Amino acid sequence: MNLDWLLNFASILVGFTSLGLLISKDWRLNVATLAVQYIGVLILVSPAWPIELAVTKMISGWMAGAVLGVAIASSPAARPEEVSTNISERIFRFLSVGMLALVLYSMVPVSADWFVQVSTASRWGGFILISMGLLHLGLTNHPLRVTLGLLTVLSGFEILYAAVESSTLVAGLLAVINLGLALVCAYLLVVPQLEETE
Repeated sequence: MNLDWLLNFASILVGFTSLGLLISKDWRLNVATLAVQYIGVLILVSPAWPIELAVTKMISGWMAGAVLGVAIASSPAARPEEVSTNISERIFRFLSVGMLALVLYSMVPVSADWFVQVSTASRWGGFILISMGLLHLGLTNHPLRVTLGLLTVLSGFEILYAAVESSTLVAGLLAVINLGLALVCAYLLVVPQLEETE
């Protein structure tokens, strides 16, 4: 059974979700977008791993999103400012994404020599997530948005690394890293409020 259309859909899905994480300022929408992004990661990892192991990626991502959502909901002071962005900032972000798209368009076909075992759609998805996550990290300094960028980069790495290593221990360690990032972000979001109450 040929499921290339599903892998292509997943790579498009992670592209749109990573763009949504970059552009959206609403923390609720960001957490929901992160959850949808991990569905795409599940689909892109599933050709290389058994489905039971691939589901751990999605569950750990959803748990990380839940930790971030609970931390922000419990601490209103930790919420990123939802100021309306001016038009020049939006233009800059879209131009940056356009430049990344050009780089990926020239790099992904060449990367077939580096990642022989990874399908084309999985390479597209992995490189999209890594590049958009790095762009996200370069444009923000709020702990929540930095963590979203790190989780996006790590998801792209996991897609590319899944074809190389299918060990259960490695999948568990990567899940622990996702949850650890979310817990560190939750601590950084809540600690200013804890200092005020003391």
